[in-house]
Amino acid sequence: MLNKLEPEILWKYFFEISAIPRESKHEEKIIKYLIDFAQKRGLKYKKDPAGNVVISKKASKGKEKSPVVVLQSHIDMVCEKNEGTKHDFQKDPLQLYVEKGFIRAKGTTLGADDGLGVAASLAVLDGKDLSHGPIECLFTVDEETGLTGANALRPGFFTGMRLLNLDSEEEGSIYIGCAGGKTTSFSKQIKKIKNDKSYSCKIFLSGLKGGHSGIAIDKGRGNALILLARFLWNLNEKINFTLTDFNGGEKHNALPREAYAVINLNEKEISVLEKEVRKYTDFYRQEFKSFDEGVSLSIKKMPVCKDALTEEEKRTLVNLVYSFPHGVHSMSPDIKGLVQTSTNLASVTIGKAKINILTSQRSSVESSIHDIAGKVIAHGTLAGYSYTSKDPYPAWTPNPDSKLLKTAIEVHKELFSRKPQVKAMHAGLECGIIGKKYPGIDMISFGPDVMGAHSPDERADIKSVGNFWHFLKNILEKI
Repeated sequence: MLNKLEPEILWKYFFEISAIPRESKHEEKIIKYLIDFAQKRGLKYKKDPAGNVVISKKASKGKEKSPVVVLQSHIDMVCEKNEGTKHDFQKDPLQLYVEKGFIRAKGTTLGADDGLGVAASLAVLDGKDLSHGPIECLFTVDEETGLTGANALRPGFFTGMRLLNLDSEEEGSIYIGCAGGKTTSFSKQIKKIKNDKSYSCKIFLSGLKGGHSGIAIDKGRGNALILLARFLWNLNEKINFTLTDFNGGEKHNALPREAYAVINLNEKEISVLEKEVRKYTDFYRQEFKSFDEGVSLSIKKMPVCKDALTEEEKRTLVNLVYSFPHGVHSMSPDIKGLVQTSTNLASVTIGKAKINILTSQRSSVESSIHDIAGKVIAHGTLAGYSYTSKDPYPAWTPNPDSKLLKTAIEVHKELFSRKPQVKAMHAGLECGIIGKKYPGIDMISFGPDVMGAHSPDERADIKSVGNFWHFLKNILEKI
């Protein structure tokens, strides 16, 4: 079924890059692939010190006087997998399959974000029957963990002043603005004590959908860390247990889907624990039946642990995570349905001597990024945690008078007999940074339907990928 997908040229390149490991900050193999691609076709290319690559293609016949158009996509992907899935993102190719009109990956993220944008750019570079002016395809690195590639861009690396960002995930929508944001991390030194309990077990919370912390933050989905902390907070009222481990989440821009805690207790209290697990599984499934109906708690016996947190550290951590700010903080007063400001409690890990907590904040208003980060910092410092906070990346301010936007709207109406929706998004795009580095550049963003990004539920609608490709080709012809 994979071999029969249309458009053939786009899927060909998506399958090729899906076999190449491209985790954020480990893009060496995909960079080599891009350079080899350019060299084999005699296309000019450049690579900057950060690893960003630009590949240029001359205009097709009759379009030599058209303006240069930049196709921009990022080559890294969020690497998430389900518990129990055996996959090494540093070595293994993604295992793709088709299901009910969607393409997916077995047990892992699909990398359609932004692999489909990369594949579309490669298809344009390799296409023999396309009509377009001069093309520059900009492939940036490390978008997902800090927009590193975009931040490293220098003036003159590309020349075009019309840019099509191919990193959106909703067919029929054209984006002209996005949120800015930052990450805020917390840590605290700890000293563990000897475990004096006779029984140890792992409590596992799973079954949540997770997703992109910008796109899915307003969907009402559960946060595995907060739900697990809530369970432990209430369990502490029932039995006397100690805590050895608490771990969940990984990426700052993904809603945590799974989390586990390792607790120690006496054998006579096991029946109470089992009862509470059943009770809170029922609670969570009732509360999240419309958003995260698969949520569950389970327990598994472990070898008795040697050490545990002190009672004070246990209570502080559970209280902190249970009450941590998370979710939508405010909605835009100007754009209906758009989240203006939010924060994501992304991950918690307990090491040998330190507890680490990772969060991220977003807003379309720069001052509100600092405000919500300040609230998060105030919360963490009350619990005695130290923090580090990165400088924010800028928002992309909408330009409703964009010439590119007007062209795209006309093309969309001609192709699909309807106007596209013109939107801003709460997720971050590299356009905000690029706009600051290249003042006056005209930009829009669009893409096919991709659902469940940043989670193993990620899937791309095959039909919409075809529509995306036709839309892109016709825009290039019109410019």
